[in-house]
Amino acid sequence: MAQTVGRNIAAPLLFLNLLMYTIALGFACWCTNKYIDGQTSHPSFGGNGATGFFLTFAILACVVGIVSKFAGGTHIRVWRSDSLAAAGSVSLVAWAITALAAGFACKEINVGGYRGWRLRMVEAFLIILTFTQLLYVLLLHAGMFSSKYGPGYRDTDYGVGARAGAGEPVHKGGAVPVTGTRV
Repeated sequence: MAQTVGRNIAAPLLFLNLLMYTIALGFACWCTNKYIDGQTSHPSFGGNGATGFFLTFAILACVVGIVSKFAGGTHIRVWRSDSLAAAGSVSLVAWAITALAAGFACKEINVGGYRGWRLRMVEAFLIILTFTQLLYVLLLHAGMFSSKYGPGYRDTDYGVGARAGAGEPVHKGGAVPVTGTRV
């Protein structure tokens, strides 16, 4: 049980982030549609000068965040150090883009003016997702500090399925080591 402490905490956070990214993506797409159509006077939209930049980065952050949850789900399922590289790197990129979108959300709030409830909800979701995604990235990398929290970077169990004592790759049909390859 001690080997799965990070896994048990990261799995519900992964699902929560996936759900929040999906909801934010839906509302950000709706707001972008109204923005492109020039309907900024719609009662539930509004907006100001920062709205276009915010919506662009909000959609980008949501799409990258959703894709990162697929890699994270695979990592949580297998929970090995080789799947940590993919899940950790794409989650870090998703967090960086989400933080950038949250910065634009803060700028949009600071500029002021009327903003509808859907636009305010996208702003709030992205600001909250900045912190929950950071917590998720830290939980994925918790194995750096102790192996009881998850797979670390120094795990050497890559060759578990290989033949014992074989240092060189061999052909499937024989025990002759492969010295070179031909194309």
